[in-house]
Amino acid sequence: MAVINFVKRVQDVMRNDAGVNGDAQRIEQIVWILFLKIYDAKEQEWEFVNDDYKSIIPEGCKWRNWAVDEKDGDALTGDALLSFVNNTLFPTLKNLEIDESTPMSQVMVRYAFEDANNYMKDGILLRQVVNIIDEIDFTEYEERHAFGGIYESFLKDLQSAGNAGEFYTPRAVTDFMVAVVKPKLGERIADFACGTGGFLVSALNALYEDAQKSNENREIYNNSVYGVEKKALPHILCVTNMLLHDIDNPKIIHGNTLETDYKEYRKQEKFDVVLMNPPYGGNEKNSVKANFPMELRSSETADLFMNIIMFRLKKKGRCAIIIPDGFLFGTDNTKVNIKTKLLTEFNLHTVVRMPSSVFAPYTGITTNILFFDNTYSTKETWFYRIDMPEGYKHFSKTRPMKLEHFAEVLDWWDNREEIEIDGFPKAKKYSAETLLNEMNCNLDLCGYPHEEEEILAPLDLINQYQQKRAELNAEIDDVLGQIITILKSCDEK
Repeated sequence: MAVINFVKRVQDVMRNDAGVNGDAQRIEQIVWILFLKIYDAKEQEWEFVNDDYKSIIPEGCKWRNWAVDEKDGDALTGDALLSFVNNTLFPTLKNLEIDESTPMSQVMVRYAFEDANNYMKDGILLRQVVNIIDEIDFTEYEERHAFGGIYESFLKDLQSAGNAGEFYTPRAVTDFMVAVVKPKLGERIADFACGTGGFLVSALNALYEDAQKSNENREIYNNSVYGVEKKALPHILCVTNMLLHDIDNPKIIHGNTLETDYKEYRKQEKFDVVLMNPPYGGNEKNSVKANFPMELRSSETADLFMNIIMFRLKKKGRCAIIIPDGFLFGTDNTKVNIKTKLLTEFNLHTVVRMPSSVFAPYTGITTNILFFDNTYSTKETWFYRIDMPEGYKHFSKTRPMKLEHFAEVLDWWDNREEIEIDGFPKAKKYSAETLLNEMNCNLDLCGYPHEEEEILAPLDLINQYQQKRAELNAEIDDVLGQIITILKSCDEK
């Protein structure tokens, strides 16, 4: 199948191009080319079912009219291809005319190219890349869905490309959160910092079977998700991801959710389900903070997204959000105010503590999942700690967290009981009154026990250091001996 080793083949070609520096640029280069190929396949479907369909892309800029190599010697290549891409294709797509009446299926093209770049300087190599991507037949259902798995791996590769790790949440985590929240067909699902669309895809996968039961269900499915993404690269990746998952009109906005005044949200759509892993650790400008009520203003990005969710969650709506430890134990006035609002106006029913290595090796920040709904004020909150599975010291790139590692908490979810291990609570419930009044909204509960460091007597400590030094010296001497032997052998030859 053409999709096998797709990314590697493309990257191997790009490494020979002097204009492309590093994985981040290689990925960005692949993305815009891949988008145009997939979009052309979708347009062929739309043209088939709608005789009146009119593309937003001018004829000369459509993939089928410049990228396809018929092997007749007429395909654009070399300097001619570079000139077309740099001087015709990009300027045209960056400046497509859109307005409020333009459907999202067309708006996405301009969004995709607003901040895109062509880094390649060798037109022959660019032709090779285009030809590899053109091998995949996205008009074939099986081939398109086979590529979905490749695309998932491709998104994981982003984590090692510069700072792109913020774009991808492990699939095991998104699937677990969806399994608990249980979105239903007909509900609107949102992620206000959607990255590459991992949460939205997990939700769509949960809806997919019901969506196939009728044309009406299929239309509802097509309008199920809403996302906003600030950065250009993850935005186009998310849009492409939606197209691959048969969302023909993906409402994925290229913008910054935090730049809207909270009063405007009263006029805007509210959502049945919100699933998020918002950026955290950011330091927002005063102009952004000014979009929020004085008592809820924070420089911490994650805090502000918590506010957004509470503004935009529909009555009886449900939310699952990943949040760092700092939010749980934070005692500054703003954090306390946000948590007070969460406990008094929403039902914070569960907090799941996750190991620090869930996002390893890209970040060691310890995170948690908050589950709440817009039904009534909190009566009690359960805390549950996920311990490292047997045989794991920590998760890693080669041994990531899997859905099976959530099995215990899923079993516990509908049959809750307090659990204590070695004198430390693993699962425990607290009344809202206790959290609000006695703990001042400190939610840092059922955390991970800290191993106590053994304190040795001074002489024992010295002996331990001497023993370790002796062992290390022996290892060094052994390696040096091997090197000397190799060098002598080379001299004799």
